[in-house]
Amino acid sequence: MSRWRAWFLAIRPRTLTVSIAPVLAGTGLALANGVAVPAVASAALAGAVFIQIIANLANDYFDFAKGADTEERVGPVRVVQAGLLTPQSVGRGIFAFLFLAFFAGGYLLGAAGWPVAAVGAASLLCAFAYTSGPFPLAYRGLGDVFVFIFFGPVAVMGTYYVQALSLSPHSLLAGIGLGLFSMAVLGANNLRDMETDAAAGKRTLAVRVGPLPAAVQYVICLVMAAFILPIGYFWFGWPIWTLAALAGPATCVRAVVVVLQFAGALPAGGDAAARPGREALIPVLGRTARGVGFYGAGLGVGFAMWWL
Repeated sequence: MSRWRAWFLAIRPRTLTVSIAPVLAGTGLALANGVAVPAVASAALAGAVFIQIIANLANDYFDFAKGADTEERVGPVRVVQAGLLTPQSVGRGIFAFLFLAFFAGGYLLGAAGWPVAAVGAASLLCAFAYTSGPFPLAYRGLGDVFVFIFFGPVAVMGTYYVQALSLSPHSLLAGIGLGLFSMAVLGANNLRDMETDAAAGKRTLAVRVGPLPAAVQYVICLVMAAFILPIGYFWFGWPIWTLAALAGPATCVRAVVVVLQFAGALPAGGDAAARPGREALIPVLGRTARGVGFYGAGLGVGFAMWWL
């Protein structure tokens, strides 16, 4: 495998919809209110993606160091564990993307002032604290809280703020929906990795509560984000175009079935041995990540059509 291909795998491009979607929604709302600033929105998108890449690389680095990524792990390749990149190379990559994040953040700081510095610092701190430091969030079952806050309300409200220089209750509501959807992405990942995480002492929420409660959490997050909140969007006076966000959960219908079958909440056909194994959750993660992208894009387009 070429070195460029290894780095492509390391940044986990299929997961980046989690950071892109809130920026699309927040920018669509800014456009609806006539306060959109394309250059600032572009910087916000770049900063959000860079911070997620930092978190992904740090996760690869520290999970390998802590023994959470082993040959028994099922799922996409982890470049350090697979020997495609050295820990030192990944460490240098973290600093490179950290520089890019600071560059984007500096532009946003000039555009929107000190609140950007506070949010950016908190986001970077949590990106590293997710799997490293004396109190790694993912190892304490707090990763879901981090994902909900920073890939939901903080991301959408922050995107809107740096363009409008004010806050909007609508951005909070949209952020809650995206935060719930992002939690579902993490939930699918943690369900798949339950066995290896437990063996490594990584006490994610799925490890703590077991497969059935974790599957129920996945479904609840999707149902709330997918159906209850979009209806609320329309109820609060947003146009019917915001229901385009339903394209997101529509991509996850099959994923929900597989998750419930994996947890034993739905019959899978045949005997109990026919239940899906961990490998079946690999496409579930992909479908859910795509769903987040469609959800954020649907909200962004819906808000933009409101303006038009």
